[in-house]
Amino acid sequence: MSDSRPTVSPAAPPIDWTAHAAVLFDLDGVVTPTAEVHMRAWADMFNHFLALPDAPGGGDRSPYEAGDYFAHVDGKPRYDGVRDFLASRGIELPEGEITDSGDTLTVHGLGNRKDVAFNEVLERDGVDAYPGSVALLDHLRDLGTPLAVVSSSRNAPAVLAAAGLSDRFVTVVSGAVAEELGLPGKPAPDTFVHAAEVLGAPVERCVVLEDAVSGVRAGAAGHFALVVGVDRGVGADALTEAGADVVVADLAELVPGDREEARDGA
Repeated sequence: MSDSRPTVSPAAPPIDWTAHAAVLFDLDGVVTPTAEVHMRAWADMFNHFLALPDAPGGGDRSPYEAGDYFAHVDGKPRYDGVRDFLASRGIELPEGEITDSGDTLTVHGLGNRKDVAFNEVLERDGVDAYPGSVALLDHLRDLGTPLAVVSSSRNAPAVLAAAGLSDRFVTVVSGAVAEELGLPGKPAPDTFVHAAEVLGAPVERCVVLEDAVSGVRAGAAGHFALVVGVDRGVGADALTEAGADVVVADLAELVPGDREEARDGA
């Protein structure tokens, strides 16, 4: 990482957002706390599968834990998360078809079962955006900065609608859009690069905001102007090692005028 890039610290000035042409937000864990919903849905799906007495594939059938989410699933396209977790356990399942039901014991079937669980929780409980994230969105709206959401989740439009934020973003590059366009998911930078292109902004003038290691790696690989890691549980060291130039606990730290209040826990 270049020493010339800005760093947010108690002694440093806030980021000059007017110096950047566009801002690209991951969704889950950055704008909305839907990462918690995803985590519960993944755990329910995998533990159901691992506990099946006659499940195929062999391998390690011990229960799925929170560490598995961060190590193998967080920030990745859904089916990639299934593949990577199964590979970590030495479990081999057929790919199946994208139309497989959630009861089908294939990579696609397990991924689709997780998607059903997520939508059930979202419909039942709804979702509220992080207040600090809304504060940053408000600030960037006042500046007229074009914004995009770049999410591995196919559910990103539904989450934004539930949070009342659909009108804040020029484009939403969801997992479904990436699949339609044949774009590889994070940690490849392609989905972020595509969002920048849609906004008409060069990557070297765009900021990426991410909470997942895979997403931070995608931002770093794309050579964006600034990669901000949002530490919602992964750990500041892990985000920095993945390529984050800045790590914050909440996006309110990046809003001029709200910075000190955020650090004081207001």
